[in-house]
Amino acid sequence: MGTSTGYVYAVATADTKGRELFYVRDCVARTGADVLTVDLSTQPVSGASGADFPPETIADFHPEGREAVFCGDRGKAIDAMALAFKIFLSNRPDLAGVIGLGGSCGTALITPAMQALPVGIPKVMVSTMASGDVSGYVGASDISLLYSVTDVAGLNRISRQVLGNAAHQIAGAVLWKPERSAEDKPALGLTMFGVTTPCIQQVSDALEADYDCLVFHATGSGGMAMEKLAGSKMLAGLLDLTTTEVCDLLFDGVLACEETRFDAMAASGIPCVISCGALDMVNFGHAESVPQKYADRLFYHHNAQVTLMRTTVEENVKMAKWIAEKLNRCEGKVAFLIPEGGFSALDAPGQVFWSPEADNAFITTLEAHLTQTARRFIRRLPYNINDPQFAQAAVRQFRQLTEQEC
Repeated sequence: MGTSTGYVYAVATADTKGRELFYVRDCVARTGADVLTVDLSTQPVSGASGADFPPETIADFHPEGREAVFCGDRGKAIDAMALAFKIFLSNRPDLAGVIGLGGSCGTALITPAMQALPVGIPKVMVSTMASGDVSGYVGASDISLLYSVTDVAGLNRISRQVLGNAAHQIAGAVLWKPERSAEDKPALGLTMFGVTTPCIQQVSDALEADYDCLVFHATGSGGMAMEKLAGSKMLAGLLDLTTTEVCDLLFDGVLACEETRFDAMAASGIPCVISCGALDMVNFGHAESVPQKYADRLFYHHNAQVTLMRTTVEENVKMAKWIAEKLNRCEGKVAFLIPEGGFSALDAPGQVFWSPEADNAFITTLEAHLTQTARRFIRRLPYNINDPQFAQAAVRQFRQLTEQEC
């Protein structure tokens, strides 16, 4: 059959996983998909691995040359080969998909390159590490991580089945891609949390006739995923109305964004409407998981596994300065909407987190530190973030920004 659109790249360290690598290659080839093999061994093999791309070829992509990889220090060699492979894979115009297999070192070698690829390119990683915390391997990417069950250390009745399933998974994703509709609408990124759900639902309902509304759960990885799409130029705009991940980043919460939050927005220049959704709370796990230094704070026990902590005046000042510094780097059109009636469902008159003093600390600090221009500005609105009038204002503001782009 052949893919006609490119190759599946099968990747492993062939010095220890050669039999498995070539087994996966053969399984993929039998489906009719075109496949190439890559050897990421951290020792030179002079082409003896039998892979289409031996380790010397990949190591040459390191900015400091192959010597940076074949350095004799295993830890440094793994880091260097991971970088070299990331550069190699990102520059393959014939890449249709990638499948990797490995243990802890192999997974660390392969997944950074997968994470760097655009969302939508099929990525399958068969790993011994897939049964634990995989956030470091997956990041904000659409990597399919498959637990190897047995170690990736030879072929047996279990490994043949698992590796064969993975091979057919990647081949199927490459050979039978979903058709793109000619009626596809431009995509928007929206951020939502449980306590801002009414707002985002109303905004999505108002815009869905003209846009494909992609809603991201503001759980740290959600913001990362949205920014990845923005950085890949897959989004036409953002309604980043729930920025609560910043609370967790600055104050020890469990749903923290990375320090790079808002950087993709600045780099892409796409029109953005932003707000302070759920900046009234820091997220922790069960009550016993809250750091002792916060023992005397105001909490709301959302459920047995989620404990919310109200942010203070001082914390709101710190958040406002952090966000202002980030947004001052944005050259695109940015409107920051302030819901004076509260930042979440819990931050409203009569609710447990209602604190005009804390909210006002954020508002006045942001106004003092954000450099406002004709393209970057703040608007105060006398509503709670979940009031219909706020959602309507956010939609109007976004449409105004996009009309100015035309």
